[in-house]
Amino acid sequence: MSAESFDFIIIGGGTAGIALATRLSEIAHQKVLVLEAGIDHSDDLRVKIPAFYSALFGTDADWGFRTVAQEKLNGRSISLNQGKAIGGSSVINAHVFAPPTQDILDDWTKLGNAGWDWATIAPYYIKAFTSPHSSEEHRQLLAVDDWTPDDLSTGGPVQLSYPGDSHHPIRQIWSETFEKKGYRMATNPWVHASVGAFSNLASIDPEKRERCHAAKAYYSSIQKRENLHVVLDAHATKIIFSDGQPPKATGVQYSHGGQIKVANAQKEVIVSAGALQSPKLLELSGVGNADILRQYNIEVVKDLPSVGENLQDHLVCDISFAAVENKMETLDALARQEPKAVEEAMLNFMQKHKGILTSAGIMTYAYLPIIDFLAGAGRETLLKMLDENRPSASSTTQAKMYYEVAERTLLDPNRPSAAYLTAIGQNPVAPDPTTGKPTPPQPGQHFTIATVLAQPLSRGTVHIVSNNPAEAPEIDPKYLSNPLDVEVFAKHIMYIESIAKSAPLSGVLKQPLHPSSPHGHMTDLNAAKRYMESRTISMWHPAGTCAMLPEQAGGVVDNYLRVYGVSNLRVVDSSVVPLLPPGNLQSTVYALAERAADLIKEAHGLN
Repeated sequence: MSAESFDFIIIGGGTAGIALATRLSEIAHQKVLVLEAGIDHSDDLRVKIPAFYSALFGTDADWGFRTVAQEKLNGRSISLNQGKAIGGSSVINAHVFAPPTQDILDDWTKLGNAGWDWATIAPYYIKAFTSPHSSEEHRQLLAVDDWTPDDLSTGGPVQLSYPGDSHHPIRQIWSETFEKKGYRMATNPWVHASVGAFSNLASIDPEKRERCHAAKAYYSSIQKRENLHVVLDAHATKIIFSDGQPPKATGVQYSHGGQIKVANAQKEVIVSAGALQSPKLLELSGVGNADILRQYNIEVVKDLPSVGENLQDHLVCDISFAAVENKMETLDALARQEPKAVEEAMLNFMQKHKGILTSAGIMTYAYLPIIDFLAGAGRETLLKMLDENRPSASSTTQAKMYYEVAERTLLDPNRPSAAYLTAIGQNPVAPDPTTGKPTPPQPGQHFTIATVLAQPLSRGTVHIVSNNPAEAPEIDPKYLSNPLDVEVFAKHIMYIESIAKSAPLSGVLKQPLHPSSPHGHMTDLNAAKRYMESRTISMWHPAGTCAMLPEQAGGVVDNYLRVYGVSNLRVVDSSVVPLLPPGNLQSTVYALAERAADLIKEAHGLN
């Protein structure tokens, strides 16, 4: 079988993969191949129009993964929507472009990853995007007028904006509500984020008001580069290794057009298939837990037990409240698919690039600690809870390391243990706590406040179930399996009602509060836990399954993203993220790809 040769082969043209390919192909004499299982959905209006993102779920742009039944979520199987397209999940996500915190990136280094601290990695976040320029008037409306406009010198491919109408009142309302609480983020969170509320950015082009995904941002303008070859609808089935010690990745076997093909890699094979499929491909190729590989008659190339372990994900739980009619614009008419509202919105978007369709409805964010745990009896409760749930002496090194991070986070009033966000409309995705099914669109206007468990301790697994590359892996996040997660998340969920009762936000919500489910009224922590079990879903931020950690601490790749025990093989995607940032994962994946490009160029003398 003849095989074409390339310098670099990247498996997966998603958010990380296509960004990395763009940077590596900047070196004209380096030949780069990208194998992407999806196709190009850039012209799909559901991709372009921000408000339509959820219409892509369950389509051919979505891998449509589901977890096994989750014991701590009432036995529910949880949907994990992941993009199957050039551009990956940046094609189907909810656009939010959230900053990390300095503490989290510094914790990456403390976990054993030299060169991944804030000082080193923050510039790579900035390198990936262009921040929006707003007039002084608009900056006041956006509640960012006290941020220094020139704090950031950005010029990266991903075009960002403050989503939706700049005149929408929710930003100022949110800002003033938290200012009264002493939790307004007064500085640009991209310069220094700790705790506080802020208006969030989104990967939405500020001029066209269309989604700016990875393929559009990085690839569209350079796709005619002669040294860059992108093959769509190409499914990688196996990484090929040569004999020797250590084994060397020399190529990739893949299916395309009904044929099995092989591509050779002169320098490196780079796996960028995502947190749910990068471990799958490693296992199919003989890199993973030897017991699992032998179970499916796969020859062991490298016994690396941590492949597919350490799965972490952000959980999100929300309460939707009835809003005072006509106080602010919401997406509810679109959720009900009211013909007149949809027609007007489409005309406004297509003709003027304006209107309600220019955002997914998420405009405000907050990074917060558990405020009740900062002093007095609450502090004593926290200290007792931490001692009761501390890993035993026989626990793994990894469990102890992660617990230390969680403990530092919970004890520090300037570190967030949750992110909060709002959506201008009802939530059509999460299940109703009474029926267990998504609530049909309701009449009237609604406003949703959600909280995200920022630093989960619960860890799950992703593993193959056969040696068939076409078969999906078994995904078991083991959500809320760590008791500390249950207590922390429940406390944050209870705080949602406190936010909703606080002025001036309370003025746009019907009072007394009318949650979409009667279970949204929580009288104690046990009620919050019951609501959490029935309402919580994934934020679709899986990470950590090929973790960047020391091998003895459960790592799969080193701090250069090289897979342990083999040569010429790296992983570059969310699977290497050792610890989730507090908010949406998108910006971190871009930063990771930008950093990886420099590491790879340096390793091969290509700078």
